[in-house]
Amino acid sequence: MTLLSDILKKQANQELAAVIQSLAEVSKTISQSLQHGPLIGIMGNASSENVQGETQKQLDIVSNEQIKAALANCQYVKGIASEEEDDVVASNSNGQYLVSFDPLDGSSNIDINSLVGTIFSVLPASDGELTKESFLQSGRNQVAAGYMLYGPSTLMALTTGEGVQLLLLDPSINDYVLINEAMSIPADTSEFAINMSNQRFWQPAMQAYIADLVAGTTGKRDRNFNMRWIAAMVGDVHRVLSRGGIFMYPTDTKNPAKPYKLRLMYEANPMAWLVEQAGGIASTGYENILDIQPNDIHQRVAVILGSKNEVQTCLKYHN
Repeated sequence: MTLLSDILKKQANQELAAVIQSLAEVSKTISQSLQHGPLIGIMGNASSENVQGETQKQLDIVSNEQIKAALANCQYVKGIASEEEDDVVASNSNGQYLVSFDPLDGSSNIDINSLVGTIFSVLPASDGELTKESFLQSGRNQVAAGYMLYGPSTLMALTTGEGVQLLLLDPSINDYVLINEAMSIPADTSEFAINMSNQRFWQPAMQAYIADLVAGTTGKRDRNFNMRWIAAMVGDVHRVLSRGGIFMYPTDTKNPAKPYKLRLMYEANPMAWLVEQAGGIASTGYENILDIQPNDIHQRVAVILGSKNEVQTCLKYHN
């Protein structure tokens, strides 16, 4: 039996291992909160919005506070940036790492008992005062990234730059156990994931690409595709990592002030690195996500990621 601690001994220094273990430990608490939410009165909407103007769920707030507290207690974390926080939050002035996270991705799924997850990204910290600019590093600078998926079982996908490992939280020992030492995305796929209700708002390139997928054997792709959509990035990307596929949240004009949906620092960068480490591609349609130089901690980007050959086909429509 290989535990998370065994993996970290091989892949991470003592300080980084402690950061990842802190995230793993708090994820166990979040998993329990999700299982007991209706019984302890933390379901439904909160009477607040986050910095993006989105109505928060009570569990958004609870999980955010739990992760903040856990990382504040880790001496190696200098500061955090969260989707639910307006600004960065200082932790320990001598810490070597910065952690960005989405505490509960897909929280609209909470009330229907569907998939949600925690996404995290770890960056090196520089000397000096902690500011927003401290976090504005490209995804190439990540030293660890991953997610916890809360479903029928609680899973953790992790990369430190040595492939992607998948672990399962074993309730009998309350620890993460390795179940796949090297996740690999097939280069070809017949599954796509996209919110089709936004089709009329997409750019012509994406409309043309999806139209050809939907046409199946009657169109120029000459084969049928299936659509899957969980409405939680963590669930849709987990499917891609597990069996291949292409996941898209493209540019749209529904709200001209917000042409993109997903956050670069909390969602796109960590997921892009996981996908690349598993043999896939992650792009905005015009550039590799990991090469973007961020200009704000809450910056949003378009996302197209998944099976190498299918993503490359999609990019041809854009180029």
